[in-house]
Amino acid sequence: MSSSGEVHSAPPDARPATPEDEPAGGATAVAGRPAAEPSLAEQARRGPVKFWPVLLVGVLLVMLGGALGLRSDAQLAVLILVVVVALVFDYTNGFHDAANAIATSVSTRALTPRAALLMAAVMNLIGALLGVEVAKTVSEVITPPTGLHGLTVVAAGVLGAITWNLITWYFGLPSSSSHALIGGVVGAGLASASSVSWTTVAEKVAIPMVLSPVAGFCLAYLVMVAILWIFRRAQPSRVGRRFRIAQSVSAASMALGHGLQDAQKTMGIIVLALVTTGHSDGQGVPLWVIVSCAGALSLGTYAGGWRIMRTLGRRVIELDPPKGFAAEATASMILYATAYFWHAPISTTHTITSSIMGVGATKRLSAVRWGVAGNIVTAWVLTMPMAASVAALVYWLVHLFGA
Repeated sequence: MSSSGEVHSAPPDARPATPEDEPAGGATAVAGRPAAEPSLAEQARRGPVKFWPVLLVGVLLVMLGGALGLRSDAQLAVLILVVVVALVFDYTNGFHDAANAIATSVSTRALTPRAALLMAAVMNLIGALLGVEVAKTVSEVITPPTGLHGLTVVAAGVLGAITWNLITWYFGLPSSSSHALIGGVVGAGLASASSVSWTTVAEKVAIPMVLSPVAGFCLAYLVMVAILWIFRRAQPSRVGRRFRIAQSVSAASMALGHGLQDAQKTMGIIVLALVTTGHSDGQGVPLWVIVSCAGALSLGTYAGGWRIMRTLGRRVIELDPPKGFAAEATASMILYATAYFWHAPISTTHTITSSIMGVGATKRLSAVRWGVAGNIVTAWVLTMPMAASVAALVYWLVHLFGA
């Protein structure tokens, strides 16, 4: 009951609070005010101590396997190890980016969390089978040496991406798996003195990295303004119900675009490994590579990404069904256009997050929680150099002990 004596009842579609609704880092509200966002340093101090040893042990085991393979000159064994590591990256990409497709639908209650995850997994699987042009672009980023040395470069690049993916997933930050992968491959390439195609990096990665979030923000803002104008005289409750149905379609479209973009990046890495060992000429993508990457991404998606889902769906901007539909429809169009027309491996995360900010800005600029957005931008800026640094370190260590 408010001070004026009015009774405020819960909306009819309200649901009980769940652990996923709690603020990140355990922050609580005080005196009716929203909880302050914890800094990255505070989140690190509050985290479970077992996470970091597990991550370190996993990376060390893979490095040890690679070093042993190099010492014994077991090229086929190292190739299998690289393929497995790439598929693990694809799996982490799935649960890391699951929120991209479904966070808005879950936060507006257009879909239940489990139904949304299942839908996203199926659509990711289908999307991964619809093209290979982005995979070809990724395989052209560097020209590694042939044989075991080349496999070491590729494996180090993927390990750098996996490490950064897990760190940002743990903190609940929607950083870009795509740019982590490109950064890791470039970092390993530089450390090994391999040839890096800076033209491809600039035209297919750097420029889209800047333009896709800008396009997402501006187009989503315009789409939301159009929706507000078209339905300005409609009854809000009726509009909300209709857009919940429409949002189920837009979420499926978003998941399809995620599969179309992200599974192909792992395909490109595996093709790169096959080329270095003479098992492929790089002109096409073998069917078994397409199916395995699609399956790994789909399984990872169904494993879920609750931490990042909360950041995108509730902490950047409070969403309603029309806003969720506008953000997902805009992001989907950008993903399809870049995959089919420019063959550019853009970030699904950048695109949907900027689209969410764009629809939120139609209410007022202060409606966007710029503190949370600032943390996300920080993760974006750090992604490529951090993944590159980890990949370079992994390459040097494996090369040192396995040479």
